[in-house]
This record gives sequence, structure tokens and C-alpha cells, in this order.
Amino acid sequence: MKEAERTRDDLAESQPEASLARSAPRRGLLGDWVKSLLVAAAIFLVVRTFVVEAFKIPTSSMENTLLVGDFLLVNKAVYGGTIPGTDLQIGALRQPERGDVVVFHPPHEPERNYVKRLVGLPNDTLEMRGKDLFLNGRPVPEPYARHVDDRGDTVHPDMEWQSNHLIAAPAPEYHPTRDNWGPLVVPDGHYFMLGDNRDNSEDSRYWGFVSRDQVRGQPLLVYYSQAPFGAAREPWYRRVRWARLGTVVR
Repeated sequence: MKEAERTRDDLAESQPEASLARSAPRRGLLGDWVKSLLVAAAIFLVVRTFVVEAFKIPTSSMENTLLVGDFLLVNKAVYGGTIPGTDLQIGALRQPERGDVVVFHPPHEPERNYVKRLVGLPNDTLEMRGKDLFLNGRPVPEPYARHVDDRGDTVHPDMEWQSNHLIAAPAPEYHPTRDNWGPLVVPDGHYFMLGDNRDNSEDSRYWGFVSRDQVRGQPLLVYYSQAPFGAAREPWYRRVRWARLGTVVR
């Protein structure tokens, strides 16, 4: 009888120790999960900051290259940049080139992201005559450019800034319009951007040149696309532009 009581006492005393032994692996497993989540979050932030980021197209200024409702993956490493909160520079894989579709911060709204096509490099001379773009005196083939407004040219007061960058017409006689302006010289360290939907694009014609340090990246592809309008009860899958998924941006 005494032997049985001792055995029960021994079991009673050993149970807390067994419970602690079982909880130790659980705590270790939880710690591993927390570490994994922290590492995953750190990798995500690094990738999002320096490598690839997702953007959505909100306007029609790049039609038909990019449509309202397109979701893009943007390569942020290709043009390099500055590490946020520091003065440290990340080396560029290459420099922006004419014809690139580029994500950047415009000079008049430096906190916003714009997407346009780069048409002018530093020291280029640009001019537009009757909607046709000229580079260094020669017409530029632009199969991507879209012109839909046949009601005539338009005048916008924001284009008066161009007078300070002319090489031909005297500034007092210069009256630029949407379809006729220049010739302008792109200053060092800057670029000239145009939307592909030329008649409906707010771009460098109106707010000026984009500095090199405001260039953020280059769109890679359309990973998702959905038409912004449709019947209220229309199934979501009918609004998806399935043919655009995976389209490379050029």
C-alpha cells in the first residue's frame, strides 16, 4: 500500500515537469514562426523598396499601351535610386533611354507616381508640329502614339514655361499649344515625358522636365487588369481583361 502511494506521489510530482517539457517545443515553434514572419516582412520591404513594386493605372493618358484598371509590376532596380531616409545611392543597371515607359515623380506633384513614355534625353531638341514629334530636327516614328481628338488644337496657360527653353522663336512671340510647340532643349540631368494618348495626357508639355533623381522605375508587365466600368450586377470575372494578364509593357 505504501509503495502504491509513493508511486502516485511520484506521478503527481512529475506531471508539472512533463507539462513544462511539452510546452517548451510549443514555445520554440512559436518563436520560429515569429522569426519567419519577421524575416518575410523584411524581405518584402526590401523587395518593395528596391526591386519590384505594384502600381495601378488610374487614368487614360497611356492608352492604348496601358489601360485604366491595369495593375503593373514595376522594376525599381533598373535605374537605381536612393535608399529611403539616407543619402546612399544604389547603382543603376542602366540609364533611362528614349522610348522607355517610366514611373517617376513629376515636378509639380513630387509625392505622386506618374507613368509616361520618355521621349527626350538631356541636350535633345524636341518639337511638335501638328501632333507629330520631332527629335533633333527629324520626325520620330511613334506607332504607340494615339490621337483621338479631331476638334482642333488647344491652348493651355501652363505651357508658358517653355519660353525659357526655346532655341528658335523669341519668347514674347511664343504661344505653345497642345499639338504645336518647341523647339525646346532638354537640360542636363532631366528628361521629357509624354503620354501615349497624346490628346488626353497631362505630361511634360504642361509641367516641364523630370529630373533624374525623380525617376523611380520601369514597368515590367501587366499582372492583372479589370475594366473600371460595367453593369452593377455583372460578375467580376467578366470585367477581367484576361488577354492582358502577363502582357509585357513596351
